Amino acid sequence: MLQNPVPCPPSRALSRRSFFRAGAATAVALGAGALRTGTAAADDGIPVSPYIDITQPSYDLFRSKMLHESHHVMQGFAFDNVNRRLFVVQAQNGTSGDDLCLNQLSFSGEVLGSMHVAHAGHGVSIGVEPVGTASYIWMECDADGTTTDARGTALARFKFVDGGTPSVKKFLTGSKAITCATDPVYRRLAVRRSEGGRMWYSVYPLASAAAGDFSTPLVHFPQPALSTSSVVFQGYSILGSSLYTLDGSGHADAAGIDSCVTRIDMNTGLVRDRALTRAGSTLVYREPEGLAVYRTAGGETRLFLGFGSRSSMDNVDRYANLFYKNVLVG
Repeated sequence: MLQNPVPCPPSRALSRRSFFRAGAATAVALGAGALRTGTAAADDGIPVSPYIDITQPSYDLFRSKMLHESHHVMQGFAFDNVNRRLFVVQAQNGTSGDDLCLNQLSFSGEVLGSMHVAHAGHGVSIGVEPVGTASYIWMECDADGTTTDARGTALARFKFVDGGTPSVKKFLTGSKAITCATDPVYRRLAVRRSEGGRMWYSVYPLASAAAGDFSTPLVHFPQPALSTSSVVFQGYSILGSSLYTLDGSGHADAAGIDSCVTRIDMNTGLVRDRALTRAGSTLVYREPEGLAVYRTAGGETRLFLGFGSRSSMDNVDRYANLFYKNVLVG
């Protein structure tokens, strides 16, 4: 068991009145699949659900596992909760930075398969949709550049095939800095993208999104400021009515740890909890990389936190590490 977290810097969030006013004031039309404003969200929002207590300790799933591309850190990851699969994305070796590699891992961290996805973006967050025995991946595509700063301009959905070339169906084309995450328990898709110079979240039933229907989000709200100083956004995930985010930077040792997990009520856009996490504090150059939700076969709900690491500061190889929190409240 790892150390208990301590509070992160205080957050600033919208009031409920400001939440709806901001939504009504932000009319965005980006491509054929444009999202509507906050007032177009379903009247009932998302039913209130149990949530993960982010102030509780974290536990190891695995540490120091090398992915298919040895020289690049892990980015976003997601679980197929039906077929019991784990997928992790990273940049490809020897490319300019926008070409990604999708890894399928065992739950002990061994690489079971991979796919290369060209000109995709950065891979901050991905989703998975189980369809029978197949796993369909949701992730950004059509990057706006060819470097590590490139970000996707559309969402891609494709079947994972080890060693195959993705057969992609695209949604929400013409977006800016778009990514997604899936809720494997309640089967929903969250979309995060830049609208009017600010990041917004929208959530849809996964079946509706797969059918190309993005007309009526369950909720649509701007990302609240997470502290009074700038933070490095490193991933997000959703579970029921809560959105979880991860932020922080990489540090050579535990003395510089600044990684924080935040829980946001998606029906109000308000920050409910924010806590520093020391999961994997002994890792060399520990950098937060991604969040995902998983429910075990035994029924335990877990919020997973990803971290990249190195064996030493001067080693070019990068390693993946996963930890989880499992105290469900409500």
